[in-house]
Amino acid sequence: MKKILLFTTFLAFGAVAFGQDLPENPEPGKCYVRCKTPDIWKNESVQVPVSPEYKKIVTYPAEYKTITEQVLIKEAGEEILLVPAIWGTQEITYFEKEDGTKLEVKNAIFNQGFETVETKGASASWEMSEKLPDCQSDDPNDCRYWCYKPLPAEFKTMPVEKLISDASVVKVPIPGIRKSYKRKVMVQKPTTTIVQTAPEYQTITKTVLVRDARTEEVIVPAVYRSVTKQILVKKGGLTSWKPVDCELINDTPLPINWDFSSAELNDGAMKIIDERLLPILKDGVAVFIESHTDMRGTKKDNQDLSDRRAKAVLDYLVSKGINASQLYAKGFGESKLLNKCSDNVVCSEAEHSINRRTTFRIVNQK
Repeated sequence: MKKILLFTTFLAFGAVAFGQDLPENPEPGKCYVRCKTPDIWKNESVQVPVSPEYKKIVTYPAEYKTITEQVLIKEAGEEILLVPAIWGTQEITYFEKEDGTKLEVKNAIFNQGFETVETKGASASWEMSEKLPDCQSDDPNDCRYWCYKPLPAEFKTMPVEKLISDASVVKVPIPGIRKSYKRKVMVQKPTTTIVQTAPEYQTITKTVLVRDARTEEVIVPAVYRSVTKQILVKKGGLTSWKPVDCELINDTPLPINWDFSSAELNDGAMKIIDERLLPILKDGVAVFIESHTDMRGTKKDNQDLSDRRAKAVLDYLVSKGINASQLYAKGFGESKLLNKCSDNVVCSEAEHSINRRTTFRIVNQK
């Protein structure tokens, strides 16, 4: 009872002293943690020069080749030749009867239909109602009323003919009759032509320069390395309170079976993190990840191993899209044993396994 009163007094004092830092309208029995909206970053690839562009000079020797060449030993001459006329046959086409047309008349086409016409327009007339049954007047007309009732229009449907297409005239072509005859014509008149007599040549061999000695400037391009640069897109830091499961503010085990002396997450470990830790972090809260070893091995090695295992969990969560500002990770080596299995104490494998653990708890963001 004394503890409850002291806790209540402390809460009252805290509410007065830190009223501005506590959640508004808290519910009894619930736990709350302070959360901050994370900074939003984007990755941008930056090209960093690691080797400058420079020029180098390459020399090439002269290039030769052996060729054969025909040289003229007798020039070309000329001769006059008579070329006879060339005759051909030409076919002449004519119309024995020219093309014409004939006219065909297409009659109009009708379709039998019906047409509805109004024979009497809509009107109205006055009508007197029957005597009301509970009429008390001696004059029955006192207990009747007049109605001006509408009379509908009257219509009559009669058969009619409707024109589908009117009469028209179609021109039908009448092809003519074509015939032809042949005549002989001169295609080319007789001519004289000068014929060139062929020259005479002799083949000789010689060595010629294909390409003289030269230099060439070669530009060696600069070498760049891609570096990922983080750019702040939106500044976070707004503080809010979130209700959490009170059990999660204490160390909660992540039952990861680490391989011997390894800090690499296997598929089973990733599945455990995805199912147990990711949903909590996606709600915006922050967690503290701890990793512990048993006492076997040196303190230095155990501390290093636990640090790497805690960081492996943190790095995996960041790769899944969790903001690094929500994560705190630390290895404790063999400094927080849960049982008596310290140095020089003989323990079973089951007892050592109790001390090999990875845990998390929800914390306030700093």
